[in-house]
Amino acid sequence: MKIAVVGLGLIGGSMALVLKQKGFASKVLGVDNQEAHTQKALELGIVDEITDLNGAIANSDLIILSAPVSVCTTLLPQVLDQITHQIVLDTGSTKMSLLDAAKGHPNRGRYIATHPMWGTEFSGPEAATLDAFEGRANVICNATDSDKDALETVEKLYTLLGMYNVYMNGKDHDVHVAYVSHISHITSFALANTVLEKEREENAIFELASAGFESTVRLAKSSPAMWMPIFKQNKENVLDVLNEHITQLRKFKSCIEKENWAYLTELMENANKIKDVLDRKQ
Repeated sequence: MKIAVVGLGLIGGSMALVLKQKGFASKVLGVDNQEAHTQKALELGIVDEITDLNGAIANSDLIILSAPVSVCTTLLPQVLDQITHQIVLDTGSTKMSLLDAAKGHPNRGRYIATHPMWGTEFSGPEAATLDAFEGRANVICNATDSDKDALETVEKLYTLLGMYNVYMNGKDHDVHVAYVSHISHITSFALANTVLEKEREENAIFELASAGFESTVRLAKSSPAMWMPIFKQNKENVLDVLNEHITQLRKFKSCIEKENWAYLTELMENANKIKDVLDRKQ
């Protein structure tokens, strides 16, 4: 099967590498508006050929949209306008803007809305890896709106990547990812800014930073070009979880101000319950 990857970054590049290795993709066409990305993707063997969007659509059987969500929302209707038999999937971190963009289109059935739940703080084709997706969840949204053959092909694709598929509607997806992904990135960005604002001695940060600090602030190294559109697309859900997060921070602040150590302990003990939730994944 010939596939086209539109957006040669971490996710698209990693998918191309694995699908080539597994024999799912006989040829990979690459599309990206950054020449540095296209050259690096060719150099690393992520893609076999660079083309434009029209060429990718005309010469592929499956099109993966892995550019930022805001870009994919614009591209998706254009791609659906031109396809015949091809399958189109996206890898965006939010789904409703894309589902709305495809709603009512005559070729809507050829589109599968997906979200592979994996990522790192790194970006660009040089961040692509063969070890990306193993054991992770892939969310497929509004599956009943897609053609059966297209859905089965995409399910097989993600199984070959080593992922397991879960299914939900787009609205629920966008709520859930605000809580399990988007707030983590906002918190990390905010923590990094806090430290940079209050700790002017960069050497002190370097010398004293523990593994705990590094793991908490790791996501602050993520690309703003990718995350700004995500926060914008999922604004209402992000604000909801952010308000709750601010409420929790105020509780901790109040405990320390008032020296209410008993309640502070209670808050931390309650937080420990997250272990039981995360252990379910084992």
